[in-house]
Amino acid sequence: MQGELKLVTGNANRALAQEISAHLGIRLTDADVSRFPDGEVNVHIKETVRGADVCVIQSTCPPVNDHLMELLLLIDALKRASAERVTAVIPYYGYARQDRKHIGRVPISAKLVANMIVRAGADRVLTLDLPAGQIQGFFDIPVDNLRGDPILADYFRHQNLENTVIVAPDVGAAKRARAVAERLELPLAIVEKSRVSPTEVRALNIIGDVKGKRAILVDDILATGSTVIEATNLLLEFGAREVSAAFIHGVFAGDAVPRLEASPVKRVIVTNTIPVPHSPKIEAISVGVLLAETIKRIHAEESVSEMFPHY
Repeated sequence: MQGELKLVTGNANRALAQEISAHLGIRLTDADVSRFPDGEVNVHIKETVRGADVCVIQSTCPPVNDHLMELLLLIDALKRASAERVTAVIPYYGYARQDRKHIGRVPISAKLVANMIVRAGADRVLTLDLPAGQIQGFFDIPVDNLRGDPILADYFRHQNLENTVIVAPDVGAAKRARAVAERLELPLAIVEKSRVSPTEVRALNIIGDVKGKRAILVDDILATGSTVIEATNLLLEFGAREVSAAFIHGVFAGDAVPRLEASPVKRVIVTNTIPVPHSPKIEAISVGVLLAETIKRIHAEESVSEMFPHY
């Protein structure tokens, strides 16, 4: 058992941090995370954390660089204030999709960010549904990467699933979609697509039977919405009765929300790892209790894998 458990948050997702705080019955540590007039991040931990076991709750979601810098400075401030252990609780890990060199002369940004977090002084990381499990190996400290497919499956378990098919929006999403389909004992279909540009995709074909069925697209990250819209149009062309989409992380970059609202997709389900925009088509699943229970186990030096499955 470490010292007293304390919670600190930056500005990325205060609502989620407050939910975790309420579930654990631990108030958020008083900390000022603001900006100097020139735009530099200003961090001040306003109470003692000496000898404490501190969790910094901070998604590195848009604006990614601002929230990443807040995280790094919070970790540094806590270590310099003699915190015994600092756990970076990063529900959404920005830069995670830049995990390899897909062409020459590009960085491996996910590795660089991991180096920065470790160098700042983090002792361990808690995150949710990294797009590539091997990113855990980018850190030289323990990483708990909680799976997202049980969260989505548990949500849909209480819905009407008659004549429903789970759909992977591309081949890369098949593993995650299959895990949800198996938990719900539903069939799986896969969308074949090609990427025209970094922000444009083209759906080409459907592998599997979707005619007359309710289709649920399942993947990890919704960014611009292009994949969802293309896949939805193709599924409807192949005879699907209606199409919904479920993602762990809802980035909703650019004009994603109005584009989705204007599209034929019936609804979009995301978790609140990132603040969820208001829209009649968007529903949120909270991960606050999941993260709170995991934090409790980490603090008590108890097994996390016994309670929550890992990738």
